[in-house]
Amino acid sequence: MLTGDLMRVKISKERVLPIYLNRESAQWLEAAESLLAIFREGVGMTRGEIEGEIDELFGGGGKATLVHRGLAKVLENGAEFEVVADVPPDVIREKVFTAAAAYRKELGQAHPQLHEGDSIPAGGRPARPIFRREVVLEAVGKELNVEPETLVAGMFADLRDENRMLSFQDMTAQRLIDRYNVALAQTVLLRSVRVVVEVRGESPARYRQLFRQLKFHRLLYRVSGSMREGYTFHIDGPLSLFAATTRYGLQMALFLPALLRCKEFRLDAELRWGPKREPKSFHIDAGIGLVPHTADTGTYVPPEIPAFAERFRQVVPAWELSETADIVELGREGVWVPDFRAVHKKTGLDVFVEVVGFWKKTTLDRLLDQLPRLGPERFVLVISDKLKVDEDALEKLPGPILWFKEIPSAPELAGLLERFLPGKQEGLLP
Repeated sequence: MLTGDLMRVKISKERVLPIYLNRESAQWLEAAESLLAIFREGVGMTRGEIEGEIDELFGGGGKATLVHRGLAKVLENGAEFEVVADVPPDVIREKVFTAAAAYRKELGQAHPQLHEGDSIPAGGRPARPIFRREVVLEAVGKELNVEPETLVAGMFADLRDENRMLSFQDMTAQRLIDRYNVALAQTVLLRSVRVVVEVRGESPARYRQLFRQLKFHRLLYRVSGSMREGYTFHIDGPLSLFAATTRYGLQMALFLPALLRCKEFRLDAELRWGPKREPKSFHIDAGIGLVPHTADTGTYVPPEIPAFAERFRQVVPAWELSETADIVELGREGVWVPDFRAVHKKTGLDVFVEVVGFWKKTTLDRLLDQLPRLGPERFVLVISDKLKVDEDALEKLPGPILWFKEIPSAPELAGLLERFLPGKQEGLLP
């Protein structure tokens, strides 16, 4: 994201309109490529040296335009800097300043009435020795077993401008412009009180990704709608909270790239803008053309899962198995979006089915804790035997479990589903 002083926006009829860069503009592509060249050659240089080269290229004395400094900020955010010093700078400062004070005291005690620069009166005592910086550095260097030059170089190495760049995330010039545009929108969202997001026409996998991202970033939200009609999310903005707005605002901003991957969406935010927190509005939709820069995770479906679903439909005609993005509310602990809904064609009875083959263990453990307390009445978990699962948590589940090695067995799942039909409710526990 950008800092507030780097934002480029205009206000029109109470709306905040970010001034995005044209990703095809030769002017901005050339500027982006020049900045990338500085960072590519800047590995090992200090932050201050890199900023000096940027000022020299685009305008000395800090006169580089907001765009140039904003593009540089995006690159800096993706760079790794470190304090380079053989001895921690705070230790060097403590030792040097203490030794310097003792040295001055020693000189003062020897000649209390004279100061550096005083002339020697005729027939008077000789002037006291002048304070010599190298004496202090040599003494401290011996104590710390380093050269005096090393002490000087490391004394303030922890200051921002003295941090050295170890690496940075290289990219194309156009990708840098894309990241800048998204960062501009993210920075505006930090001023939001409420955000309403509408998403239409997405796949179940994409909807599940959105729900999981909302939960992962711990955003406070309400949702309505269905997979057929689309969903509307009402999300609390950072400025609606009384505390921790910086961290929450960051989480809000990090959710945006996942939304940008949707084909049809709109985001409307209510803002509090400027020092006086004046009410403003902000809008994004798919037509603006913001390009996400994060990895598209959470939508991959291993090929064996569709194969399993198709096999089930072939050999189990009594049940209809379909992908779903149905929302199962789990109280204040979020929502669960199962993979499938199985509907018994004769009775209309439905059962949620979740295939747990590629999850992180922490995610599975959380679900096993939530479902017995807050989950739906009927569900089946299909779990890979490659996962290490808490046996005590499994015993608390109210529904059956289907274990599988490579591909879940369609007939075995049908057998578990049949146990939910009227008159077959006994023995549901695995």
